[in-house]
Amino acid sequence: MDGYNDLSRHLSEALNEGWGPLVADLGAATHPGHLRTNNEDSYLLMRFGRSLERLSSNLDQNLIEPNYNLTGYGLLVADGMGGMSAGEVASRLALAKLVELVVNTSDWILEFRQDKDARTVLKRMTERFFQIDKILKDEALADDSLEGMGTTLTVAGTLGRDLVIGHIGDSRAYLLRDQVFRQLTTDHTLGQALIDAGVASSDDPVPRSMRHVLTAAIGSLDERIEPQVLRFKLTSGDQLLLCTDGLTAMLDDEIIANVLRHGGSAESACEELIDLALGAGGSDNITVLLARFNSNG
Repeated sequence: MDGYNDLSRHLSEALNEGWGPLVADLGAATHPGHLRTNNEDSYLLMRFGRSLERLSSNLDQNLIEPNYNLTGYGLLVADGMGGMSAGEVASRLALAKLVELVVNTSDWILEFRQDKDARTVLKRMTERFFQIDKILKDEALADDSLEGMGTTLTVAGTLGRDLVIGHIGDSRAYLLRDQVFRQLTTDHTLGQALIDAGVASSDDPVPRSMRHVLTAAIGSLDERIEPQVLRFKLTSGDQLLLCTDGLTAMLDDEIIANVLRHGGSAESACEELIDLALGAGGSDNITVLLARFNSNG
């Protein structure tokens, strides 16, 4: 039994060093804004997992745990575009089909035990973006009223303490860690392309005027454009924010970060950000999702 006790001690030390699971306080809010009657933004918060609970056994209780739980969280946001109701259709269809693709995956990976697990998840994220892109194109071909529809898509999923992000468009994912607030995703816009090419800086008026001109969106992808797929490690105290450009066009990063720093629930922080964006003009649909991560217990 000495070997078992040593293993238990090592596992306990590992959890104390930050390898243990994280729980999330989740919040979300959306508003059509002051100028639009419809809301082309769609969002989804999810909790997913796998569990096994010991109900009865004559095995030594040291051999197996009372229960095994693997839980993850999903945050998804899409900002649709197109004539008439096409934008709403695009954003809703993108999220619904992504969930369908995930549910129909036969071998769910809920933690990265090996490097190949991470490679598989990142590959699947890329493939699913292209699958959803084809679905939207096929729908538009079948229905003339949906011609030209497309959507941004930003997806974040936690697997243990790993964070995986998939992204196309100008919706964004941000991380607040130790008071430092940074954008994780890169905008697929003409303005950002000019900055990346070194033609202009972020403060120049030309890229600012082109920051809403998309260079990539679901519904218009081809072989030359791949979604941005990222992997990060989460720590206790991290805050993950996903939002559409209706928020970032109205509020600068420091204002957004200050709201997150003030504490309170994730839901109340999302509502405050919506109120501030509306107060600053609210010229577009606004959607905000927030996850605050902490160690379990």
